[in-house]
Order: sequence, then structure tokens, then C-alpha cells
Amino acid sequence: MRAVASVIGLLFVSMRSALAQEEPQVDCRNAVAQMDLNICADRDYRTADAELNKVYKQAMTAMQATDKELGGIDPAYVGAVEALKKAQRAWIGYRDGQCELAGFEARGGSMEPMLVSGCLAELTRKRTAELKELVESAEN
Repeated sequence: MRAVASVIGLLFVSMRSALAQEEPQVDCRNAVAQMDLNICADRDYRTADAELNKVYKQAMTAMQATDKELGGIDPAYVGAVEALKKAQRAWIGYRDGQCELAGFEARGGSMEPMLVSGCLAELTRKRTAELKELVESAEN
């Protein structure tokens, strides 16, 4: 019985420790240390990626409507959804390769993660803007 209690206690301490390490408390407006800058760049990318995913869903809905509308005219005109998927897959490959390349400026150094995350965030925001334009043009 003591062994079970010890194991449960150890699991609880381990779980608390893991949760504490999950998201470090960093003030990104005042970050100076490289580790903090890396964390902030990653947060920036994750925020940009969440927005991209939201807008991509909107674009997918718009392209489904386009396919439905154009398919009513001629079934040969359907394909906007597949074109969007193909473009997004190609863009992801480009983004990942380009940002890996950006990291070579500080390859192996403590600054590399910040450079990669910064690139990911920048390219993701640009892609989000492109998708927003697509949605807006489909709505008009």
C-alpha cells in the first residue's frame, strides 16, 4: 500500500513539474535574454498559425461555395477546393524550407530558434493575408 501511495505521489509531483515547464512566464515586451526571445518568437508564430488556420477554414468554405456555384453551370468548372488544398500544401513546403534556410544565419547557435520562428511567423502572416483576400474576392 505504501508503494502505491509513493508511486501516486511521485506521479503527482512529476505532473506538476511538467505543467510548470509547459509555458514559461516571459514578458515578451521586455525580453532581453536569448532564451526569452526564442520563447517570444515561438509564441508569435503560434499566434500567427492559429489565425492562419481560422482564415484557411474560411477560405475552404468560400471555395466550397465557389465549386457549388460553378458546378451548377458546368461540372468541368469544379476544382476550387482542390486547388486551395494543393496551393496550401505547396506553401507549407516552401515556408518550412525557407525558414530552415533562415536559421542557417545562426546555425547551431542559441539564436537559431528565434530566426526560424520569426520567419515562420512572418511568412504565416503573409499567407493569412493572401487567404483573406481570397475569401473577400469570393464573397464579392
